Parts: sequence; C-alpha cells; structure tokens
Amino acid sequence: MARLIERDYSGRSDSLLNTFTGQFMNRATGIFYAIPTSNTNAKNESATIYWQQAHALDPIIYAYQRIKNTDAARARFYKQTMQRWYQNHANNWYFKQGDDTGFYNTFTDDMCWICLTLIHISEALDDDTYAATARTIFDNYILPRGSWNDGYFSLPWKDDGSGPNACTNSPGCLVASKLYERYNESSYLEAAKNIYAYQANEMRKLNNDGRVEEPPLTYTQGTFGEAARYLYHLTGQTEYKNMASKVLYYAISSSRCTDRGLLRNEGNSMDQSIFKAVLIPYLVNFVLDESMSATYKRPIINFLQKNANTLWSNLNLEAYPYTFCSYYWGEAFDEESTPSMGAMASGVSLMENTARMALALTTSANSINDVELEKNAPVQLFNTAGQPLKSMQRGLNIKKQKDGRIIKVIKR
Repeated sequence: MARLIERDYSGRSDSLLNTFTGQFMNRATGIFYAIPTSNTNAKNESATIYWQQAHALDPIIYAYQRIKNTDAARARFYKQTMQRWYQNHANNWYFKQGDDTGFYNTFTDDMCWICLTLIHISEALDDDTYAATARTIFDNYILPRGSWNDGYFSLPWKDDGSGPNACTNSPGCLVASKLYERYNESSYLEAAKNIYAYQANEMRKLNNDGRVEEPPLTYTQGTFGEAARYLYHLTGQTEYKNMASKVLYYAISSSRCTDRGLLRNEGNSMDQSIFKAVLIPYLVNFVLDESMSATYKRPIINFLQKNANTLWSNLNLEAYPYTFCSYYWGEAFDEESTPSMGAMASGVSLMENTARMALALTTSANSINDVELEKNAPVQLFNTAGQPLKSMQRGLNIKKQKDGRIIKVIKR
C-alpha cells in the first residue's frame, strides 16, 4: 500500500491547521466559531454551534497524535485546546439542572458526537477523564432514551422521542462499541449490537445497496461504517466487516455522494458543510486496519489523495493565513463570501487524515502489516486503528508477536 502514496501531506495539513485555529477558534476557550473570529457577529452566530465542535476538534486531536513527539510547543497548544474545549463543554447551549457533566442536550445525536470526541481525547492524552465523562453521558442521558419498536432497539433523535434516525443511531452504535472496547462491560456490546441491528434493518428497506439513509450523507456513511468495523473486531463476525466495506465504499463510489470524482458539496449550512469532516477519518481507519480487504483499501487511498491534491491546488496560498476551503474541493473559495467553519473543518480533516494515512503506510512502525520489531522486543502493541501503543490500553489491543502472529487481547 505504501507504493500508492504520492507525497507527505503533513506540511499542507499544518498550514491549514494554522489557518483554522487562527481564524475560527477562540483560543481562550477552545471553542470554534461558525465564521472567522474577526467578524463582529462571530460569537452571536456561533451561539448554538455544539455538535459541530466535536468535528472541529477531531483534526486537532489527530494532529496532536502526529506531532506530539516532534513539536513540543505545538503539542502543548493542541493539548490546551482540548482541555479548554472540555472545560467549556464544547459550547453546549443547553443547561439541565443536575447535569454534572455540562454536556447534556435535548438532541441525542449531539451528545453522541460529543462522546466520540471525548473518547478520542482520552485516547490521545492517555487520560481517562474524558472517556469517563462520555461514559456518564451515555449511561445517564443517551441509552435510557432508547426503546424497542417492532423488534428493534433504537435511539431517538431528541428527548421527546422523535426519530429515530441514522444520524443518531450510527454514532450511538459507535459510542457503545468504543465504551465496550475501553471498559469491557457486556452491556455496551449488547447495546452496540442492538443499535446496529436497527440501522441494518433500515438499510434493508433501501434495497441494501450501501446507503445508510436516504438521501445518503457522508457523515452517517462514515460513522456507521466505523461502527461496523469496530463490531467486527469486538465479535469476529464477518457480517460487520462486510457492512463496513459496503457503506464506506459507497461513500467514495456512488454519484449520490460524489461529484466529478470528489466528495460532493452537501450544502452550505453549518451542519451540511461539516459532514465530510466526519467521514474522512473513518475512511483512513479502514485503510489502516490490517483486517480489512485491500480490494477496498486501494480505491480509498487513491480517492483521498485525489481529493486532498485537488483541494490544495484550489487554495489561494498567497492569501495565507487567510487561506479558506470551499464547500466543494474542485472549486476555489469565493473571496467575496464569508468563510465557513464547517467547510474549513472538512478541508482540515481531509488534509490531516490524509497525512495520517500517508505517514502510517510509509512508516513501518505505524502499520500493523509492515511492523519492524524493535530489537529483542517480544511483541508490539496497536489499537484497532493500527496506531502504535506504548503499553496495553483498556479494552481491545492488537499484539504482533515476534513470530509475526497477530492476536487480540482485551485488558480489563
């Protein structure tokens, strides 16, 4: 797979991250604004930007994982951003009496997205504080909203029971899977499998052609694909592996999700413009997963690089640090329009995760397939995304033995 990589994308990602944090983030709070902070209306227009905060922060977490051992100053900045984001509850606009987490919201899906990023922070910082908060949110506010209907368990979109829908149950399934991986409590695996069954049944109503919902949207394609990939590792059942391949490949191959060989413009609203930021890291996790088929990995690798290269070629680099991403990467940003945090987050996610993919595939220590064992090391450890670990983490770990055998171990 390393031969498919065309270049190192790290420098390009660093440039976009500098623009992103410099133009859209309140550094004192770690909160992202819908439009550049220099705009006098930025704070007011961002008052209800909550779930999007999860996907704005995620590329920064990935960047931290990439540079933490090579750029101490930037690593400190990214770590402080995560901590401030957490302390300010990701700009949550809702207050519930008795909520000790600060993340409770009437929208179930918003809490699911936030939980995924909280767990991601714990993975990056090796600090359970954030995942423990996600666990509290899921146990107290998300899972109790679920109900059984027509033989299937699902989560509603809101606290009034409305829904359910794919944008709630896809991340809900993934949160449950990741909590099981981390805490090894069977109730989480049961919840993940039940929620998965609901969404898989909904797909059967759509001819089971790879669409997670109608119309197909990149963020639910990516999240349900990642949930299925996780469930494959947690259960060993090929049904989940096949589903992950199907829905992720649909996202990069169907004309419903693409436009002229690139991910399409899904809309100019804050919600729509950030959808692609959700899909991209899960495509990369699939590529870096030793267990997934190369038949699907190769086109994903090529597709991501085509998107990243096209985006870069259309950026106004002379305007740096005011270099903004458009809603469609095949076009230059309209300099007469107002820059969008959602569009920027999607572009940053593309470049950072393509950099992560390229580095992992070309650096043997980051790829389970091509591990070069350290001298006299009996094993090497990885998480389910193929990222190296210094020590066993809670939940599922992948070990590569000195003889080349790969085994899976759960640490309680």
